[in-house]
Amino acid sequence: QVQLVESGGGLVQPGGSLTVACAGSGRGVNGYTIGWFRQAPGKERERVAVISWNGLTTYYADSVKGRFTISKDDAKSTTYLQMNSLKPEDTAVYYCAAGPSWSAIATIRLDQYIYWGRGTQVTVSS
Repeated sequence: QVQLVESGGGLVQPGGSLTVACAGSGRGVNGYTIGWFRQAPGKERERVAVISWNGLTTYYADSVKGRFTISKDDAKSTTYLQMNSLKPEDTAVYYCAAGPSWSAIATIRLDQYIYWGRGTQVTVSS
């Protein structure tokens, strides 16, 4: 069993930066693909960024490419999402999830992620 806990959300002004973290625990947690997702009110959950279990491969949604960076620290079993140049449309609850350790991380469907955290709220507003 793997547990994931998100932290670091909050209120930030447009153009600002914020880093959210996903702390993992449990057997083999560092061997999973980790994805960051977000869900705004009235909208479907969408994939934001994904990192492979070994940290060598990353994927970003077009809407965040060039602004967000995903990284991981296996010593802390923690995955980070650094968010720069934030926009009001980035406002959402951000979730992390653990999925299968495939090489083609962009092909992993949302319903194939096995473990989910409870989310952290990110609000971008002046």
